[in-house]
Formats: sequence, C-alpha cells, structure tokens
Amino acid sequence: MIPNRKTLFIKCLEEIDKKIKAYRDNMDAVKESMEANDVHTDYDEEGNKGQLLGDFEKYARYLDNAQKMKEKLSSVDREHFSEHVQFGSVVETKDSYYFIATALGDIVLEDGSKVHVISTEAPIYTELESKKKGETFRLNEKDVEILNIH
Repeated sequence: MIPNRKTLFIKCLEEIDKKIKAYRDNMDAVKESMEANDVHTDYDEEGNKGQLLGDFEKYARYLDNAQKMKEKLSSVDREHFSEHVQFGSVVETKDSYYFIATALGDIVLEDGSKVHVISTEAPIYTELESKKKGETFRLNEKDVEILNIH
C-alpha cells in the first residue's frame, strides 16, 4: 500500500499523543508516590527520594521532547507536493517507505505496512534530501532507488 501523507500524519499524531499521555501518566504516578511518602526535593543518603525526583525529571524531559515532536509534525504541509525529497515528503523505495517529518521511528499502518518516520536531522535524510524519483541514495553501503515521492 502506498501511504497517504494525511493518513500518515494522523497516525503519527496518534502515536505522539500516546507518548505524551504515557509520560504525563508516569509523571502523575511519581508525583503521587512522592506525596504519599512525603518526599522532599532533596536527596537522602540512600538516594530513594532522589530516585523519585530523578524519574519525574526524566519523564518531564521525555514529555518536552514529545511535545516538540508534535509541534514539528504539525508544521508538515499535508497538501503540498514536491518532486524533490523535502520535509513532509513520503519516499517510496523497493523495500521501505520514509516519511520526512519528526524522529518518531517506525509506525505500522492498519494494513500492516511499516513506515520509517524520520526527521531532517537523521543521517539518512542527508542522503535523501533534494533527490527525485529514479535517483538513488546510499543506505547501509547499498544504493537504493527512489521509486516515488508522495
């Protein structure tokens, strides 16, 4: 199946929203644990209080990163088409699809097909940037042909 940018956008948004909810839930659970144990923000000798605070801060960083991913994804123009690979493009190769949007990783669509959702900071993007249909790029020391750009 050839993934549609609008469908991909919605699926990516759903995945990011799941991450945001999970991080918020984790932060709430840690906060409840801290309050239930009357934990202060200082570290004790065993590091127990510090561990909860550290977990809270870790989830806060993850949440911030997920929110930035959502902002980046929201800037994708789902209507514009370009013959060159650029931010917002869906690149089709013989074995894979790449959605140039944000560093989300692999997502699986309803039909079971997988799309690699990458950011413009990904090393592979430097290989793909500005390429056109029929051109090749290097991946794992192999030349890969771009079959189509959606």
